[in-house]
Amino acid sequence: MEASASGRAWRTWRRARASGFLLSRAAILLFSAFLVRAPPSVEYLVRFPRTFRLTQESVKIVGSSNFPVKVYVMLHQKSPHVLCVTQRLRNSELIDPSFQWHGPKGKIVSENSTAQVTSTGSLIFQNFEEAMSGVYTCFLEYKPTVEEIVKNLQLKYLVYAYREPHYYYQFTARYHAAPCNSIYNISFEKKLLQILSKLVLGLSCEISLLKSECHRVKMQRAGLQNELFFTFSVSSLDTEKGPKPCTDHNCESSKRLSKAKNLIERFFNQQVEVLGRRSDPLPEIYYIEGTLQMVWINRCFPGYGMNTLKHPNCPECCVICSPGSYNPRDGIHCLQCNSSLVYGAKACV
Repeated sequence: MEASASGRAWRTWRRARASGFLLSRAAILLFSAFLVRAPPSVEYLVRFPRTFRLTQESVKIVGSSNFPVKVYVMLHQKSPHVLCVTQRLRNSELIDPSFQWHGPKGKIVSENSTAQVTSTGSLIFQNFEEAMSGVYTCFLEYKPTVEEIVKNLQLKYLVYAYREPHYYYQFTARYHAAPCNSIYNISFEKKLLQILSKLVLGLSCEISLLKSECHRVKMQRAGLQNELFFTFSVSSLDTEKGPKPCTDHNCESSKRLSKAKNLIERFFNQQVEVLGRRSDPLPEIYYIEGTLQMVWINRCFPGYGMNTLKHPNCPECCVICSPGSYNPRDGIHCLQCNSSLVYGAKACV
């Protein structure tokens, strides 16, 4: 029984290690050894947005005769089926129905390569682009029964491109340091970034150094000491630069970032544990326990913004800015601009 339990424990450990949840002991020892070699010297966390996806083929959107219906299509993806009927007519029998769609560029024909109109009048977008955003109108003609006259119905849809937010974690940490003009601080910074980058590489995430400063700090009821203030971020690799690094639908950006966050927190906790087991005096450069802080950063790409009032069905989406608004940089909201006449404006001209 003991051998069996031991075998299961070993297999569990190996699976966890393969998945990236256990830190490399070699990395921790290497890092602590680097600290020892230095010569002696004179959360705030915001709730994760759930990935919003309306691009499944099974999703069907019906119109309304009272108001335009908003439709959200992820950039470069296939749209849901936009039906040319109301909810009531969808459940009714229609005699000799005729469907005709018009978009921002005029009449849409079924042979269109980017927008398809099915035999039942559904509109489906292929590889949705920013310029395809706008007002779409469907004209429906039908007879409720064979004996009745032809009826006409006009349905409007506001179709918006949207993107997932550009979100990342920002960390700050403090280290007891060598004198601020010492070359050992620079060498330490490079080694720290190398280890952190290697730590999250398997999750298709990247580490970026935002700021590194050395300061002299007056301690409470004590003298001065040198400290390094590190600020770095961890984010998903930019899918705009190439194919998506993760094709499995279970491997979304938010999940990978969450795993990367956990690995980074464990890495700093293990530094404390390694130093706590030392019998020798502390090295000159070492992590100051309890100084790791984290903040969740949420941004939209230029030309996109979040608006829970205007887009209540897509509150955590970066939706393309409508005419009359723009977003010039990685902000969260579209700004008002009366002279902007296009969707996705990045400047107010």
